[in-house]
Amino acid sequence: MAILVDKSTKVVVCGMTGREGSFHTGQMIEYGTQVVAGVTPGKGGTDHLGVPVFNTVKEAVVATGANAALIFVPAPYAADSVLECEAAGIPFVTLITEGVPTLDMLRVANRLKANGTTRLLGGNCAGIITPGECKMGIMPGHIFSQGPIGMVSRSGTLTYEIVWELTRAGLGQTTCVGIGGDPIPGTRFIEVLEMFENDPATKAVVMVGEIGGTDEETAAAYISKMTKPVVAFISGRTAPPGKRMGHAGAIVSGNLGTAQSKVDALLANGALVADKTSDVPGLIQSVMSKIGAGV
Repeated sequence: MAILVDKSTKVVVCGMTGREGSFHTGQMIEYGTQVVAGVTPGKGGTDHLGVPVFNTVKEAVVATGANAALIFVPAPYAADSVLECEAAGIPFVTLITEGVPTLDMLRVANRLKANGTTRLLGGNCAGIITPGECKMGIMPGHIFSQGPIGMVSRSGTLTYEIVWELTRAGLGQTTCVGIGGDPIPGTRFIEVLEMFENDPATKAVVMVGEIGGTDEETAAAYISKMTKPVVAFISGRTAPPGKRMGHAGAIVSGNLGTAQSKVDALLANGALVADKTSDVPGLIQSVMSKIGAGV
């Protein structure tokens, strides 16, 4: 099993004919993802990368049965693209675009919450991958492998680094989820942790956070209730006090949002916290051994 996406996922790519959309759609198709449609207004009726292109998301859904959307639309129009996907009845939308205005994302978040029919992942995220089944986004598929470890991360680069360490150690993954680092994420740590807790195939979870915001502290409180072990890594622990760095969501407020406050909260609620990314596989192996789970 997996969470959110699997081999049955049918993806429509909004902005597929642009430079970034074209490159990453090609990578997704090569990986084996069912990319069934693209959407670019004015280019409906054409083919791109062997995939039919439509003028609207609704047309694409009616024609292909797409049940997930990936958005590469430029930032000024990205929010409207998300809402178009929701209006077309797509239950899962991944927004790769960075730099979407915060007020636009607030409008999207309020609409999606009020209607409750569509889950948004991102923006400014690397996407999601269930190894061997479906890749939606910009993650390099060749570093992932199938196995029992779930992963959720705010950082794309750290995701790749830690996944490669896990794969080399023989620790495959169920699903890897990039939630992004913007101030108003569509999906938060705690929501993904709940999904992994309820996924029978996931035996342990890796959570990658960074300074700023309080999502990691909120997630820590949920970790104390989980039956599955969690190994975490928090980036920015060596950042100078008062230094702003990282994603747009990396804003520290008082004693909350600091790397140390996150580490303390995670440790207090039963998670193991790695000092270095290279420590993660060893910690995962240790918790897997304790619960008697195979790798």
